[in-house]
Amino acid sequence: MRTGEISRTTSETEIEVRVDLDGTGKGEIATGIGFFDHMLDQLARHSMIDMAIRAEGDLHIDDHHTVEDVGIALGQALTRALGDKAGIRRYGACHLPMDDAQIRVALDLSGRPYLIWNLAFAAPKIGTFDTELVREFFQALSTHGGITLHVDQLHGVNAHHVAEAAFKALAQALRQAVEPDPRRAGAIPSTKGAL
Repeated sequence: MRTGEISRTTSETEIEVRVDLDGTGKGEIATGIGFFDHMLDQLARHSMIDMAIRAEGDLHIDDHHTVEDVGIALGQALTRALGDKAGIRRYGACHLPMDDAQIRVALDLSGRPYLIWNLAFAAPKIGTFDTELVREFFQALSTHGGITLHVDQLHGVNAHHVAEAAFKALAQALRQAVEPDPRRAGAIPSTKGAL
């Protein structure tokens, strides 16, 4: 079973994340942040990775700690589920259109975290959600998931569409990268012999 589970408790947040890489895209999401829950549900649904994410954070201050810490825990859970990464495709990419927005995500489950971020939001908020937190989530996921992650905005005016397209493109790229490669016959996809 390619599953991973992480519990993370700090003075700011209490988070539990469980993932199943061979799921059906089922999301059980409860962070207390409506828009973020919607994005995480899209991430689960379009990656076909089952995700159970529960977070309680210091939302009376703001959403920052909860969003960042969910990214940290999700990255760690994905790493645990991938194990030594034997037999996976490793790379994934997606150009995803959503109305006015088109986002390109390319990633490598290399074990070497690196984020290239070229998204610009025309509005500082989506409802009550700070748009700058989208990058915080992607940065935490990249760092703690050991993911080289490039996110580029080709088009987009509506902040909601830009954010949602980014999460969906990430999902599609993750789906490709974690899938078993039948031609690889269980080998680790690296000339180094380890990722």
